[in-house]
Amino acid sequence: MDMAVKVNKLSVTLGGNVKALINVSLELPIGKIIGFIGPSGAGKTTLIRSIVGMLKVQKGAITILGIAAGSAGLRKQVSYMGQELSVYTDLTVRENISYFATMLGQNRHQVKQTVDHVLQEVDMTDKIDAMVSNLSGGQKQRVSLAIALIGDPKVMVLDEPTVGLDPVLRDNLWKLFARLSASGITMIISSHSMDEAERCDDLVLIRDGKVIAHDSPDGLLKSTNTKTVERSFLKLVEG
Repeated sequence: MDMAVKVNKLSVTLGGNVKALINVSLELPIGKIIGFIGPSGAGKTTLIRSIVGMLKVQKGAITILGIAAGSAGLRKQVSYMGQELSVYTDLTVRENISYFATMLGQNRHQVKQTVDHVLQEVDMTDKIDAMVSNLSGGQKQRVSLAIALIGDPKVMVLDEPTVGLDPVLRDNLWKLFARLSASGITMIISSHSMDEAERCDDLVLIRDGKVIAHDSPDGLLKSTNTKTVERSFLKLVEG
């Protein structure tokens, strides 16, 4: 199986003495929904920021689609949606997407096509001319996701994309993630919600900067002889 991301013996120390990640090695498959699951402070965001090139790799190596993380050649192939919404509240939805598409080098015709395409994907076409400041939290989240879709990326990395959303909106977003994955996009999604883990194809359980398990949800339940991912996590932690 081809791998979208390879992490080899990655260790990250923050602030000089905080060991955020400790000797992490992973191979993440192409075209799957991969969940980074663990409590707040486990190291999920540090791992994500290392993968997308926002943190310089201090020890170890990361490649994405065979290219070193952070390389210019990955700019159009990898998109990132952080916990902070990447939208300008004083612009309309259309203006936000047009701005980011232009920054990626698209011409006027391409920008128009992109706006229509990504808003259709996140079901926000009816809000195209709405000011972002007037949108609900869930709608802002979907606009941020639309921006991450610009340029048809091959790998999408989303840090806690459903945090703070109501159950209906969360369900709608996960259906969108499944559709994007089915189209061949690799989705890397972090969450501290164990119930969301069961929606993933592949799970990476993280605690205290270490990967404590990497398996499919079914494989994880079988190996720990449990009925939920949460129980699996607890059993692994308890040893």
